[in-house]
Amino acid sequence: MSRSTLRGSAITAEIRKAQAAAAAAPVDPKAAKKNAKDNAAAAATPKGAGEIRIIGGQWKRTRLPVAQRPGLRPTPDRVRETLFNWLGQDLAGWRCLDAFAGTGALGLEAASRGAASVLLVENDAALVAQLQVLQAKLQASAVRVQRGDGVSALKQATPASLDLVLLDPPFDGPFFEPALQAAAQAVAAGGFIYLEAPRAWADEELAAHGLVLYRHLKAGAVHAHLLQRG
Repeated sequence: MSRSTLRGSAITAEIRKAQAAAAAAPVDPKAAKKNAKDNAAAAATPKGAGEIRIIGGQWKRTRLPVAQRPGLRPTPDRVRETLFNWLGQDLAGWRCLDAFAGTGALGLEAASRGAASVLLVENDAALVAQLQVLQAKLQASAVRVQRGDGVSALKQATPASLDLVLLDPPFDGPFFEPALQAAAQAVAAGGFIYLEAPRAWADEELAAHGLVLYRHLKAGAVHAHLLQRG
């Protein structure tokens, strides 16, 4: 068994331990009402739904657990591989924001390939806890995990401060338009926005946000777009 496989197995075990500890911990009465919805969803949803792997860079072949959460749909391996072929294998110095992080596959792939900073933003408490465990086990000092709304995080970013924005929102949600608008303001000239969507976005739709299509790939039900500011 390879070192990467052993490390991936250790990360999965650590995540399961953290989830068990969180379930056994006493609940703060003041926080109970606020967290009731998240806790109920976590208790009702099976935890394990498989694994994916980081494709390239320093953490190549590291396993990432995929929790069974509503709307969670990890970017397929083929699409991730193509995306980072488009971007180039070396992202040294890049500033990145993964606005709908989920499993963290996209953002961690960027960090694995040398990105200087990667902010993983996720709204689901259970997925945030999983991302925090991964960040600690990988000793990923360039990665920061933040619980919250991805669109709001983009709006709060300094204008033209990011080299890569990763957008993979829930396909049935209302996030595409506001996320693209916010990302177009946050990305630097010459930077990239990755958009994963259930349909191809037309040139005129992108132009309304000041964006142009650089690359496009259709893989099954997924349309992968790599965009730049026009």
